[in-house]
Amino acid sequence: MAEDKKTVQKDEKKTAQEAVENIEAVAVAPTEETTAVKRKIKGARLIPSGIAFIKATFNNTKVTITDPRGNVICWGTAGKAGFKGSRKSTAYAAQLVATDTVKKAQQGFGMREVEARINGPGPGRESAVRGIAAAGVDVTSIKDITPVPHNGCRPPKRRRI
Repeated sequence: MAEDKKTVQKDEKKTAQEAVENIEAVAVAPTEETTAVKRKIKGARLIPSGIAFIKATFNNTKVTITDPRGNVICWGTAGKAGFKGSRKSTAYAAQLVATDTVKKAQQGFGMREVEARINGPGPGRESAVRGIAAAGVDVTSIKDITPVPHNGCRPPKRRRI
């Protein structure tokens, strides 16, 4: 009975040593064969041209970049860029938002040219387009898509300051 215990202990030591050797063999640095195989990132695709929608309100500026079909690639706002309160409505904030958003589209999807569509009366209208151009993307066309009423609803009363 004592001999059986000794043989069992020897067998356990051998299996433990084999397991350690197997782990060490696997933990060796990867060879050229394993590093040559690269996986494609899920969802990553090359989109050379797109549409930049700029919504410039009196309080904020939003920039959304889509592919030509209208699927959103990336977006940014002045609040997301770190501006708070009345600083969100500045032209400088709109320019920074536009450059940051376009750089995301360039790095992630290889965007090279953009069609700008501007909506709203805010102060960040022109500066957002300048920010897109400054980021290194060609602006192919600029369209104003601000909705204009054909004498529809009565506008709110004039402000008296």
